[in-house]
Amino acid sequence: MIEKTVLNSGWTLNCNDTGRAGLPDAIPATVPGCVHLDLLANRLIPDPYIDINEITNDWIGKTDWTYRCRFEALPDDDRVQELVFDGLDTVAVILLNGDEIGRSFNMHRTYRFDVSGLLHKGQNELTVSFRSAYAYGAEMEKHYGYRPNNYPGPGNLMRKMACNFGWDWGPTLVTSGLWKPVRLESWHRARLAETRVTATLSGGDGLVKIHAKVARHGEATCRLIAAMGGVTTTVVIRPEEDEVTFELVLPSPKLWWPHHLGAQPLYPLTLELLDDAGGDLLDTYERALGFRSLRLDTSADAHGSAFTFVINDVPLFIAGANWIPDDCFPSRVTAERYAARVEEAKAANIHMLRVWGGGIFERDEFYAACDRMGMLVWQDFLFACAAYPEEEPLRSEVEAEVRDNVVRLMSHASLILWNGNNENIWGFDEWGWRPIIKQGESWGLGYYLDLLPRLCAELDPDRPYYPGSPYSGSMEIEPNADAHGCKHIWDVWNDVGYQVYRNYVPRFCSEFGWQAPPAWATIEESVHDQPLTPQSNGVFHHQKATLGNDKLIRGLAGHLPEPETMDDWHFATQLNQARAIRFGIEHMRSHRNVCKGAVVWQFNDCWPVTSWAALDSAGRRKPLWYALKAAYDPRLLTIQPRDGGLAAVAVNERTLFWRAKISGRRVKLDGTVLAEFEFWRLLCDRFEAKEFPLPEDIVRSDLPTEEVIVVEMLDRRAFHYFVEDVELALPVPRLSVDVAAIAGGYAITVTAENFVKDLCLMADRVDPDAVVDTMLVTLLPGESHVFVVRTAKVISANDIAVGSVLRSANDLVAGQQ
Repeated sequence: MIEKTVLNSGWTLNCNDTGRAGLPDAIPATVPGCVHLDLLANRLIPDPYIDINEITNDWIGKTDWTYRCRFEALPDDDRVQELVFDGLDTVAVILLNGDEIGRSFNMHRTYRFDVSGLLHKGQNELTVSFRSAYAYGAEMEKHYGYRPNNYPGPGNLMRKMACNFGWDWGPTLVTSGLWKPVRLESWHRARLAETRVTATLSGGDGLVKIHAKVARHGEATCRLIAAMGGVTTTVVIRPEEDEVTFELVLPSPKLWWPHHLGAQPLYPLTLELLDDAGGDLLDTYERALGFRSLRLDTSADAHGSAFTFVINDVPLFIAGANWIPDDCFPSRVTAERYAARVEEAKAANIHMLRVWGGGIFERDEFYAACDRMGMLVWQDFLFACAAYPEEEPLRSEVEAEVRDNVVRLMSHASLILWNGNNENIWGFDEWGWRPIIKQGESWGLGYYLDLLPRLCAELDPDRPYYPGSPYSGSMEIEPNADAHGCKHIWDVWNDVGYQVYRNYVPRFCSEFGWQAPPAWATIEESVHDQPLTPQSNGVFHHQKATLGNDKLIRGLAGHLPEPETMDDWHFATQLNQARAIRFGIEHMRSHRNVCKGAVVWQFNDCWPVTSWAALDSAGRRKPLWYALKAAYDPRLLTIQPRDGGLAAVAVNERTLFWRAKISGRRVKLDGTVLAEFEFWRLLCDRFEAKEFPLPEDIVRSDLPTEEVIVVEMLDRRAFHYFVEDVELALPVPRLSVDVAAIAGGYAITVTAENFVKDLCLMADRVDPDAVVDTMLVTLLPGESHVFVVRTAKVISANDIAVGSVLRSANDLVAGQQ
C-alpha cells in the first residue's frame, strides 16, 4: 500500500534579497500557505486588507523567496519514493539534499518527482526557491512579445492566478509559496497514476465509466476491483499493460438533481488495486458519484440558436452567480468556509456557480460541497481578459494543467460545463486587440477552438465544452450577440442606467452586475479613516473599478437622490445595486421561452471592497443577496411591460404546476384603493413563464407620483410604480417596533403606519455577527413584517433605530421631492 508522509510542518522562509532591512534570516513558515501569510503571522508586515496597507506590500511579489524543511526518511530499494507537490505558486526550483529534482512554472497543476536515489537515511533537507513572478514575466515578454492584457502584470504570460496582479475588485498581492499540501509517497509494484471516472445514465441504470492508468515498479500482474452499491467489477491488468477501460452498471439509481428540483443522492465508489499473485492492496481510489444526464442544447431555432442546459431531460433556466477566489490567499479557505459559502448561495436560490477564468481551479472540497448541496458548477479554464501566447513553454503548461484538473474534477455530478475562456474572444473582436496583435501572432484562439476541446473530448467526453463566455457559437457571428450563445451585459453598469437591461433578451446571460460597498461592519473592520467618506483614503482605495464611485452616483440618477452623508451613500448605493440586479433578473426570467439563464457578477469577494458581490469578504449579506433570493425564487411573480401595457408574469421553475387566482389593485400610497381586479383559476405550468395582461383601469394612473399597482398570487406579491423614487411621494416612515426573544436570536416585528418601500433591517449595525432573514420589504399602511435576526447579543427595541438600523427608500427620498 502507498505510504504517505505529509510534509506540512517544520518549514522556514528566507528572503533572498539580502538588502531587505528588518527581516530575520529565517522565519517560521506554514504549509500550505504563502509568503504574505508567513510575514503577517510573524508580524513583519501590516495586514494588506486593512486601510491602504496593500501598497506597502508591493515589494513582496517583486522579491525571490526560499522555503526549507527537514524531514526523516528511510530509503528502500524495493520501493519508489516520490515527492508530490499539490500546488506550487509559481516559478520555483526544488532541491533535495542540494540536488535539483525539478522546476515548476504552473500554479494550477500537481508536480511529482521521483527521489528514490536521492533520499538519505534519517535527515533530509528539502528546499523550494521561488522566483519573483514579475521577473519571470519580464523574461517571458521578451520571449513571446507583448500580448494585450486588460489588467496590469504578466498574468497572461504564465500559469498563475491572474487576479493576483489586481482586478477591478481585487488588490495587487502577488503571492509565492506552497499553497497546497506536499508529501512524500512511498510505494512498490504499482500505483494508480491516473483515474478517470464519470457517472452517467443508460436508460434507467447508472453507468460508471472507469479509465485507469498504472505506474509500475516491477512486472506484477494486478487486479483492479470497482465496487458501488453492492455491484462489483474486476479487471486484470497484465504486466505489459499500463491502462484499462471498463464499466460498472448500477441498477436503477436515484437521480441527482440541482437543489431546486430534487435530492442529491451520492453513491460511494471504491477502486482497489491489488497484486494479483498475493492479493496485497497496492492503492485505492474513492469518490462519491451522482447520476444525472446532461447536455447543452445549442441548436438553431426561430430566435437564433439556443444555449440551454438540459439535466435529466429537463431544460433549465439557470439561476446563477459568478464565483471568484474567496480569498487573495487561497490556502486560507477551509472546507468549512467552502461549505458555508455554497450554503449561502443555495439559500439565495442560486443553483449554479460559475468558477471564473481569472482565478483558480478550486480545491476538491468546493466541488464536493456543490455535489452535496445540489449546486451546479460551470468551470472556466483559466484564461481571462487577455491575449495568451500559444507557443512553448506556455502551451505545454496549459496542456498539463488541463489534464490534471479535468481528471481531478470530472467525477463531480455538480460540474456541468467546461468553458474555454472569459471575454478573450470578445476582447479580440471588440476591444482593440486586432491592431496590436501582429499578423500570424497567437493570442489564444488555438486553445479555445482546438487544444481545449480536443483534451475534453479525450478525457471527459460526457460533459459539454464551450469555447468562451461570451461566445456566439461561431467565429462568423459577433461574440456577444443576443440571439446566439452566452452574452455579457456590461454597458448597463459602465455607461447607462439599469433600465437598459430591458433592451436585451439574450439566450443566456453569463455575466452582468452592479456595484455597491460591503456591509457597514466590514467597512469599519477594514478602514479606519476619520471621518469615513466615499472619497476618504481607505474607502477610496477599497474601490478598484475605474471611476467606480462616479458610476455609483451616476447609477442613482433618475432613481434616487444623490446622498449627502456617508450613511446615506452606503445605503443608497447598496439599495440601487439590489434593485438593478433584481430588475435585470426578473426581466430575463419573464422571457424564459427565449432566455435560459442569468448568471450575476458576482457572488463573493476576496477582500473587503466595493464590488459587484452579493456576499462580502467577511461573509456578510449585502441587500443584493436578498434581492437574488427574491428574484431567483423558483416561483416568481413580476410585473413587466408588454405590448404598450403591463402584464403580470408568473414564472414557475417547480416540478408541479402553479394554480391560483391573481388579484391586483391600484392604490394610493395612503392605502386608498382606486381599482381592483381578479383572475380566477389561472394555471402556470412547470418550467413556464405565463403572462396575464393587466386591465386598462389598473394600468392607467391619475396621480402617478402617488399611486402604485400591487399584484398578488398566493403568497407572492409584485409592485409596479408609475415613476421613480425621486418623483414618488414617499412619506417620512412611521414605524413601530416590537422585539421578542426566540431561540438563537429575536423576532423583530415592524409595523408601518404609512407606505414604506424597500424596508431593510441592517443587522450588522446592531451586532457585526448578526444575520437577518429578509430585506427589501415593502409595506402598505397598517401592514407588519417579522424580521428574524440570529444573534448572541442582547438587544431591545431601542437598538432598532429608524434611519440607521431600519432603512428604507423613504428616508432617502422623503422631503427631497
